Amino acid sequence: MARLDVIEMFHGISFSGHLHTQESLQSALKFPFQDTDILIASYPKSGTTWMQQMVTLISSRGDPHLNQTVPNWARAPWLEQYYFAKALEASSIRPRVITTHLSYQLLGPALQGSKAKVIYVSRNPKDVVVSYYHFHKIANFLPEPGTFQEFLNQFLEGTLHFGSWFDHIKGWTSHTASVDNLLHITYEEMSSDPHGAVKRVSSFIQCPLVENEVNNCVHYSNFSSMKDNKMVNYTLVPGEIMDHSKGSFMRKGETGDWKSMFTEEQNQYFESIFKSKMQDSTLESKSHRN
Repeated sequence: MARLDVIEMFHGISFSGHLHTQESLQSALKFPFQDTDILIASYPKSGTTWMQQMVTLISSRGDPHLNQTVPNWARAPWLEQYYFAKALEASSIRPRVITTHLSYQLLGPALQGSKAKVIYVSRNPKDVVVSYYHFHKIANFLPEPGTFQEFLNQFLEGTLHFGSWFDHIKGWTSHTASVDNLLHITYEEMSSDPHGAVKRVSSFIQCPLVENEVNNCVHYSNFSSMKDNKMVNYTLVPGEIMDHSKGSFMRKGETGDWKSMFTEEQNQYFESIFKSKMQDSTLESKSHRN
């Protein structure tokens, strides 16, 4: 399914027509979640691939076989993408692991009354926008990013694919009361304490691990291991869809890389918008400055 230049508008949010159709998006909103399902939710470039790897490793008790032989989009398929139903049916992983970039505003109704476990992954939005900018350069199914200033403006305006980061994080994290089983974990936590992150996730999905299993999960989900793993690094995607000559999907895996891109003026502008848009949020607001 090429449709590389097609953009699907859905509930006022733009989606890549290469991966999404009106039908696939509508189906996502009506998906019958099972109580045993594990849903990984995130805004793009927030550590989604890392969490897919971590969860499927935990489900395999640290055995890397599936993670080294089955692509991550087949192990933890994307709910809103057109191939989802076939991929989920073909997957042997139990409990089922599902991934989404949809906002809570869109997906919340489908989760009501379900005991599915939701892992929400967030990241310093300044690192998100830098990573997303570089991803647009290699992904031929996404619009040309333009200059970083132009891209930053679109990010802050909420007009990029998948909509507003601010609405996304506030939507998911402010509904922890109505989503009974929600774990919010950050990219920064996963980076600074990978062992702790694996233990938090394994406890949350009720898959307790012994120490060597934890160590295996940490090892096979670290950045260098994922960067060298074709099932994770997206090098299986053909060059006409993702131009690997323009960059790497697994780029740096660092925290604070935004400092190499932002000018002081851009940082000040970002801070002013952040303060305005997040003033009614209970989230800790200092993490985006690091």
